[in-house]
Amino acid sequence: MTTIYSVDPLRDPRWAQFVEKHPRASVFHTPGWLEALRRTYAYQPVALTTSAPDQALDNGLVFCRIDSFLTGRRLVSLPFADHCEPLFENPDDLIPVLGHLQQGLREAKWKYIELRPRTWSWEAYEASQAFYLHTLDLSPEIGQLLRSFHKDSVQRKIRRTEREGLIYEEGRSAELLDKFYRLLLLTRRRHGLPPQPRDWFRNLMASLGESFKVRVASKEGEPIASIITLRHRDVLVYKYGCSDPRFHKLGGVALLFWKAIQEAKQDGLNEFDLGRSDHDNPGLVTFKEHWGAARSTLAYFRCPARARQTIDERYAPLARRLFARMPDGLLTLAGRLLYRHIG
Repeated sequence: MTTIYSVDPLRDPRWAQFVEKHPRASVFHTPGWLEALRRTYAYQPVALTTSAPDQALDNGLVFCRIDSFLTGRRLVSLPFADHCEPLFENPDDLIPVLGHLQQGLREAKWKYIELRPRTWSWEAYEASQAFYLHTLDLSPEIGQLLRSFHKDSVQRKIRRTEREGLIYEEGRSAELLDKFYRLLLLTRRRHGLPPQPRDWFRNLMASLGESFKVRVASKEGEPIASIITLRHRDVLVYKYGCSDPRFHKLGGVALLFWKAIQEAKQDGLNEFDLGRSDHDNPGLVTFKEHWGAARSTLAYFRCPARARQTIDERYAPLARRLFARMPDGLLTLAGRLLYRHIG
């Protein structure tokens, strides 16, 4: 019998050391991401490992406990993360951990366990959702990267941003975050969705420190596009983006991506993770592939395999129509109330 140990990744210093050195760890494994989840949504993180308390960590699988009266009690690895790889070198070492989880599932009466790996899969867990993941290899020299971008959709827009005199800002200030959030509210309304709570971004900025950056493009003093990027070791992650549709032709988003790529090259980073995309969102998929990003399949797995979806998709069209018509204050309130139940 293999003994499974629980680790508090926010209090046990071994977790931060382990994540910093593991080759498949991402920003979503870091104590900063987990702390922002705890502060914003009161999720409790836990990591399972076969390493004893008096040993350095050799492996780990991190979860958050979500206890919601609306969507049920469940374990998710990890909430709001695009992917969260089990940090195990040997797949056989993961088997007793998964068995331990399934036993706990029955005893604690969790609704389900969800894993969001980048590359792993399991027969006992059924794929519950599937996405595309796009990543850009940053190893070519900057000129070669620029030439690999789509001529009309990317290269031409980058040149136009220079002619339009767009202003680029980056940093971690409250002022930049306010500019981002105003544009986020516009974008989420356009998509018929509430915005994430403002505190989520404040907590991410505070918890991730220099790994968190807001980038804003403005025209004559008015913000027209903004993105948030996260960094972990040699990987830059595009996590959130928003824009004012009145200025789409000016190429604000192209400017932000190009600046992020240039900075990543200067800092010696190896990969730009453009995040997940729904299969039924061809516009977003095409946008990412115009930047030369490679597409792969990203699958989420659940146990029990037949666990119900957390939100009934039959009501999604009605909800989107309601969100699209809500006043700003009510739409923001809806985000604060709902996101902790989504996870």
